[in-house]
Amino acid sequence: MKYRKKPYPRNNDIAEAILEALWKYPLVKPIDFYEKIILILKEKGFYTGLVNRKRVWRVYENMVKRGNMPDYLMVVKDSEDELEV
Repeated sequence: MKYRKKPYPRNNDIAEAILEALWKYPLVKPIDFYEKIILILKEKGFYTGLVNRKRVWRVYENMVKRGNMPDYLMVVKDSEDELEV
């Protein structure tokens, strides 16, 4: 019997896991958020060895900036905040 490799998650798979994590764990803290995403991706059968924290947060930030979801975790800075020094 030949072992089949698990698929790598694409950014849209990570985005779906983010939405699912926010639905399943509405009171999750930002520090625990990455572990919840990895757990959900593993449950779906993905290989999570190449998914790092930076990638998860980049997908989260892009979803918020595109307007796909509100910033539930309140971690994304507005462009106005970045201009103020």
